[in-house]
Amino acid sequence: MGGYTEATLPTSEPVMYQPSHFIENRPEVLHALVQSHPLATLVTLSDKGMDANHIPLLLRVAADGRTSLVGHVARVNPIWKDTDLSVPVLAIFQGPQHYISPGWYATKAEHGKVVPTWNYAVVHAKGLLTVHDDAAWVRSQMQQITTQQEAPMDKPWAVDDAPRDYTDKMISAVVGIEIVVDEWVGKWKVSQNQPPANQTTVREGLEHQATDAARTMAGLIPRS
Repeated sequence: MGGYTEATLPTSEPVMYQPSHFIENRPEVLHALVQSHPLATLVTLSDKGMDANHIPLLLRVAADGRTSLVGHVARVNPIWKDTDLSVPVLAIFQGPQHYISPGWYATKAEHGKVVPTWNYAVVHAKGLLTVHDDAAWVRSQMQQITTQQEAPMDKPWAVDDAPRDYTDKMISAVVGIEIVVDEWVGKWKVSQNQPPANQTTVREGLEHQATDAARTMAGLIPRS
C-alpha cells in the first residue's frame, strides 16, 4: 500500500464541477439521497492506479453531526488490501436522472435556440477509508443496512432469520469498510437555469412520459 508522492496526492479542491445555481449543500437533502440510493460507486487509489467498485453503503450520523459510510466487500476483492489508506476515497451516489428534450421548452416556439440536456441529482462524499476485518462489526453493519432496506417490505427479513452457522460463513467471506466523510458535495441539475416558462413545460413533458423516473424528476423541477 502507499506509493504516492506529495506531487501526486489528490488536493482538497472540490470533487465536482459546480455551477452556483446547481449547488445543493443542505445536509438533510444530501443524506436523504444517500439513504434512498445507497448503491455507491466507490473510487479508490492504489499503487496500481484508480479503481471503482459498486458497493451499497449505509449512512451513519453521529450525535455531533459527524458522518460516516459503512459497508462490506468480498474478501477476494483486492480493494481492502490495495487501497492507499492515507489518500481520500470518493463515494458517488447517483440519484434521479432523466433526459430533457429540447422539444419541451416553451422558448423553442419563440426562437428555436434550444438543445437537449440531462437532468440529475448526485452526491459525492470524500474521506479516508478504514478496513474492519472483524466479524462482529460486519454483522452489525449487515443488520443495520438490512433493516433499512427491508423496512418497506410486508414481512421484513432480518439477518437473524437465517441459521447462525450460515450467516457466520457468509460473514467470514467479506470484510467491512468505513469512510469517515470530511467533504460532502451535492449537485442538483434540475432546470434551475431555465426561465419559469421552460421549467413548467419541462415538468409537463416529464409527466407526460408516465414513467417512475420521469415523474420523480418532474417533482424536482423548481416551481415559480
